[in-house]
Amino acid sequence: MESEDSAGRKKAVVVVLSVAVVAAIAVGAFVVISHGKATQAAASPPAAVRTVAIEKTDLTDTQSFSGTLGFGTPQTLKGAGEGVVTKLPKTGDIAQRGESLYSVNGKEVPVFFGDTPLFRKLDNPDLQGTDVAMVADNLAALGYKSGTRAKDPEKAKFTAAVSDALKRWQKKAGLDDTGTLDVGQVVVLPGAVRVNAVSVLLGDSVAAPLMTVTPTDKVVTVPVDATEVGSIKTGAAVTIVRPDNKEIPAKVTAISTTVNGAKDPTGGLGTQGPPKVDILVTPDDEQAVADLDSASVQVQVTTQTHPGVLAVPVGALVALREGGYAVQLPGGQLKAVQTGMFSRELVEITGDGLAAGMQVVTTS
Repeated sequence: MESEDSAGRKKAVVVVLSVAVVAAIAVGAFVVISHGKATQAAASPPAAVRTVAIEKTDLTDTQSFSGTLGFGTPQTLKGAGEGVVTKLPKTGDIAQRGESLYSVNGKEVPVFFGDTPLFRKLDNPDLQGTDVAMVADNLAALGYKSGTRAKDPEKAKFTAAVSDALKRWQKKAGLDDTGTLDVGQVVVLPGAVRVNAVSVLLGDSVAAPLMTVTPTDKVVTVPVDATEVGSIKTGAAVTIVRPDNKEIPAKVTAISTTVNGAKDPTGGLGTQGPPKVDILVTPDDEQAVADLDSASVQVQVTTQTHPGVLAVPVGALVALREGGYAVQLPGGQLKAVQTGMFSRELVEITGDGLAAGMQVVTTS
């Protein structure tokens, strides 16, 4: 029979060996690359490991920017001519071609579209220029054609035919059908706009800032660091993330050419933070944001793409003691890799002997 001391020593040896085995299993995957070669520690990797196939895919680098959903930057609309304002629109009203926007001295002031404001009275056939072209184009768009005008807007003439078309439109619109048009009798806008806010009261002079207007479509205004805006292109597909985390396809529709410096909150002359450039993003389907008049949103922008690269989950990378990374095969062998783009849970890898479909060990 064994003595109690001898039995105790054997029991202690068994315990020590058991602990050593557990420790070996725990560090079995720990490896180093020495002198350019991958070597494995003495212990074998765990019998049960999770593997994943190396895949060939397109990786994209996506950045997220904070933006504001609304109707864009308001622009001031000034009145012209003489008289007092006798009727005003409401916030949210849409100014359309041929429709009245406000009234002066009890007379409606309709909207024309164009780039040239009415800067003189059109009342004789000797007049020609871009303002005449603007009036003729609007009359034609409203269904009152006046013949073929000169292709060059500068040479468009206020002919008897234009005057007659103007008179017919004025009569139909309930205006004084004089066949002439004076400054302030129409308001010229670049297109349909939405009334953002009214700046005057009834009875105020019309020759003043009357209101602010915005585009009619909702857009997201995104301030981007001036150093980063070069990676964003007009027409690029992006994603708007609503406050409820719903993702909406969208496109970059405009990039401002004005650089805005962040204001110093202390009131000083300096700036806080880098200068910004505004980009405008428009939803592909405006109905997707129809329930939001204004909101803070996120805009995800793809800044670069690496097509057809080999990639694995980030959890498949093994950090090496001497620096760099490797991937581990199910049998325990290591293959050194160079990492490229990280895209969410995936990372691009390159290296000798790697191929799509190859199984590697991963923790995720």
